[in-house]
Amino acid sequence: MLIPDDIKIYFYTHPVDMRKSIDTLCVLISEDLKMNPVDGSLFLFRGRSGNKLKALYYETNCFTLWYRRLEKGRFVFARDASGHIEMSRAYFNWLLASDKYSRLGTMDPCQITNFC
Repeated sequence: MLIPDDIKIYFYTHPVDMRKSIDTLCVLISEDLKMNPVDGSLFLFRGRSGNKLKALYYETNCFTLWYRRLEKGRFVFARDASGHIEMSRAYFNWLLASDKYSRLGTMDPCQITNFC
């Protein structure tokens, strides 16, 4: 994912229906977080089961929606009463690059052969 180094990253702490589109995630950002979805920040959302993440990012004239699903385990995040947490770029990079973010600990890579 190519994003600027100085970007602000916000994690929405409440579980989100992963079927939500760009438009409905923008409504969540503007109404629940009282933030502007087109201010150049990256917004991160988690699914109810904890194994899915969506990231929404706006750059000049276009949105990027990114989706990540763990085959095993769940992402672990702190909860915050305000509804969102500002995440450091270092933590975000660690989250994307590591297998130590899940409750299962280190996992052996799995080979997927059937996509049906």
